[in-house]
Amino acid sequence: MEPFGIQLDWGFYQKQCVGVSDRDFVERLAAERVPPVPFDDIFSKYPYKKELFRARIIENLPFLDATRALIRDLSEQYPLAVVSSSGRTEIEPALEAAGLRPFFHSLVCGKEVPHLKPAPDPYLRAAELLGASNPLVVEDSESGVRSGLAAGFEVLRVSSPKAMADEVRAKLGC
Repeated sequence: MEPFGIQLDWGFYQKQCVGVSDRDFVERLAAERVPPVPFDDIFSKYPYKKELFRARIIENLPFLDATRALIRDLSEQYPLAVVSSSGRTEIEPALEAAGLRPFFHSLVCGKEVPHLKPAPDPYLRAAELLGASNPLVVEDSESGVRSGLAAGFEVLRVSSPKAMADEVRAKLGC
């Protein structure tokens, strides 16, 4: 975003961009700049961002050991799914590289559903793929929480990546 004079701080990113579509993410950033940047100016460069993201995520996998252990443990008792507004080409390679992909029965990514988070579609599709009638949604974003609730599911909003494993274990009593 630097070439466009956009400084992205974590607070804005976390509240406005996590869990939303790429298009919405870019629209928000373009509108926040003073003066605003035309959407097409930024979005035309978005394929480069995606390639850069994929390369960096593989170089520095974002999975804590406690998260890896949680996923392995839960997969022995529950069918698991990943639900993300990011595209499959951004999510699946990281799961593969971390050795975690086999623990997930399904992935619902990006535009694989008619409406992205905060609509209920992604979580309804994941529940359908898992054959789950009452899944627990574990979320880190406001739009994801709204999506899970709109789907009619129980939602656990985790406070941080470091706390996630402990919070999920406490919720499930394991």
